Amino acid sequence: MFESLSDRLGKIFDGLRGRGALSENDVNEALREVRRALIEADVSLEVVRAFVEQVRERAVGVEVTRSVTPGQQVVKIVHDELVRVLGETAVPLDTATTPPATILMVGLQGSGKTTTTAKIAKRLKDKQNKKVLMASLDTRRPAAMEQLRVLGSQIGVDTLPIVPSETPVQIARRAAREGKLGGYDVLMLDTAGRTHIDEELMAETAEIKAVSDPHEVLLVADALTGQDAINLARSFDQRVDLTGIVLTRVDGDGRGGAALSMRAATGKPIKLIATGEKMDALEDFYPSRIADRILGMGDIVSLVEKAAETVSAEDAQKMAKKLKKGQFDLEDLRGQLLQMKKMGGMGGLMGMMPGVGQLKKAMAGANIDEKIFDRQVAVINSMTRKERANPDLLNASRRKRIAAGAGVEVSEVNKLMKQHRQMADMMKKVSKGGLGSLAGMFGGKMGGMMPGLGQMPDLSKMDPKQIEEMARRAGIDPKSIPQQLPGDISDKLPTDVGKLLKSGSGSGLPGLGGASRFPNLPGLGGGFVPKKK
Repeated sequence: MFESLSDRLGKIFDGLRGRGALSENDVNEALREVRRALIEADVSLEVVRAFVEQVRERAVGVEVTRSVTPGQQVVKIVHDELVRVLGETAVPLDTATTPPATILMVGLQGSGKTTTTAKIAKRLKDKQNKKVLMASLDTRRPAAMEQLRVLGSQIGVDTLPIVPSETPVQIARRAAREGKLGGYDVLMLDTAGRTHIDEELMAETAEIKAVSDPHEVLLVADALTGQDAINLARSFDQRVDLTGIVLTRVDGDGRGGAALSMRAATGKPIKLIATGEKMDALEDFYPSRIADRILGMGDIVSLVEKAAETVSAEDAQKMAKKLKKGQFDLEDLRGQLLQMKKMGGMGGLMGMMPGVGQLKKAMAGANIDEKIFDRQVAVINSMTRKERANPDLLNASRRKRIAAGAGVEVSEVNKLMKQHRQMADMMKKVSKGGLGSLAGMFGGKMGGMMPGLGQMPDLSKMDPKQIEEMARRAGIDPKSIPQQLPGDISDKLPTDVGKLLKSGSGSGLPGLGGASRFPNLPGLGGGFVPKKK
């Protein structure tokens, strides 16, 4: 979602990096471009003004003039202020109250309230082992109640029986009674929406709130909402006193300004973000990680967490035992391919890696097919168990049969077998030489894929000719890769995993202290008055 904003800011900061000194004019010129980039990303004008003034005050002061690398220091200041705008620390969903904890979902029609209600219910059931009851209070939209009932049956969550003649307030009362009698931990109320804010909608929502006494009031807002996002959030906050915001369609190609505007304007935290259509595509909102992604610094902590979610401890132990023996069959390769697909494919993984944003764009320009994982899994599924365990059995006639079964050409089967052979050879090398042989491994069999690179490449320090050669080998036009990749603007990753995870909490970043001074923005304090021109 933040790709266009990330690209614009990346180009601006590339012009600052590498300079020995920065004048006030240099900073002002860069901030003019930052202001333009934020406005184009649909960030509210008042938030943009406050943000730029705050950055300017720090960037033209002692903080940058005494810095060894002033360009990097400006980037760090922008990062710190972005985190402050987004909320500094993650605020999780709160269900710690006398059960049932009532969660009221509000928002405009089409923002994804009903689907998000089901997603949150599934998350609470699966991750926190909560007993959840969902109730639809939407008597206006045709089949809204039926939609929630169907979603409930899909995810294994109870829904309140439908009584056609009841009003939303009556349904809320019945749901509260059923929640207590049924011993439910959480009660979720999905309210009706409109295509625009009107008095009737607000009055009905306020009445439902008075009857149900919710512990959480969540505004479900479409991340593709433009400049009007700030008015939407303020209107609902004034009438029902929001406790948090859930952003939907974060996986879309919207410009991301709603996320920056809503929290700053209302002071209410963004608690969750919906990253896809599937029922498990819901994530906690971490301000520091989103700021990292916007500035092209990657999101290593989320990458580690995704890997932990997709690989069970049992599978990891089995794989470790096989690797010790130097074994790596086609069943193992299939597991690796499925795991990569679960984690978002090549594009999803590269989006979280620091410093590879430009390579990701180059890959997109080269039309690299992400569906290749599906085809490779289909090829392996067409094999017998014996063939997967012993790839040496695959002669020409067997490969022809497998290709026909998977609906691909024989050449694709041959490519997969070559890929497996390279990986199997690497695993054998690791098992013989231990982890210390990993560096040499890339100069061995992997050298055939990336010749000239004796070890794992550091993209930010590579020679442009090496990058061009690597791009040609991968089938990418070297002209599509900028000459200067973004520098590493974060500290080196700690070797200790505990330390790494701790660094993603949002509280360990320097420069986040001190009172915020944004004008008239509840989420960022008050008292700062911008200079008059």
